Amino acid sequence: MIYLRKAQDRGHANHGWLDSYHTFSFASYHDANFMGFSALRVINEDVIDGGQGFGTHPHKDMEILTYVLSGTVEHEDSMGNKEQIPAGEFQIMSAGTGVRHSEYNASKEVPLHLYQIWIIPEKTGIEPRYAQRRFDDVQGRQLVLSPDARDGSLKVFQDMTLSRWALKQGEQGAVEIEAGRRIWIQVVKGDVTVNGEKASTSDAFAVWDEAALAIEAGSDAEILLFDLPAV
Repeated sequence: MIYLRKAQDRGHANHGWLDSYHTFSFASYHDANFMGFSALRVINEDVIDGGQGFGTHPHKDMEILTYVLSGTVEHEDSMGNKEQIPAGEFQIMSAGTGVRHSEYNASKEVPLHLYQIWIIPEKTGIEPRYAQRRFDDVQGRQLVLSPDARDGSLKVFQDMTLSRWALKQGEQGAVEIEAGRRIWIQVVKGDVTVNGEKASTSDAFAVWDEAALAIEAGSDAEILLFDLPAV
């Protein structure tokens, strides 16, 4: 089964300084059919005005991934980290037993565009931790998250992987899916076709009970491919 989650069907909240689209139920947006997908709990696509951001706030028992598309995040947390995350970098924070942090647009003039993704960890009470990484700008599929931090990927405390896949127009790829696994594909940019279903920037596919995927780029494109447990 492949379900196309169209970008315009997501929840939307415009707070003036923050323009946010919610793939799953979040804050005042609630849809009983979109509470999450496997271990994915939040996929928010945010555009934050210059000099604006989220003041210090708490998190607990969640893996929080940020992928910066344009601009720079200024991050500070209760673990003592004070970092900047520029476009193209991934940051992951295990909130675990509890952490407080703030996230701001480091620029006073240029908007900040990012994805923030929350992943439910496989166990609670993890010691909080922080990591960020810039991966080489390569063509093809690149491992970003894995439970064992293999091949230079960032560690995530869940039985899942995340790959970033950059495709040239007309390029094709194939994905074999292990029995019982679920796949989420987030289209970061461009046009792609997955098993004959077309999607564009900010659309997504939820996939289950499929053995394989055939992916083709209708334009230069980038996708995030999550390989997730059944529950």
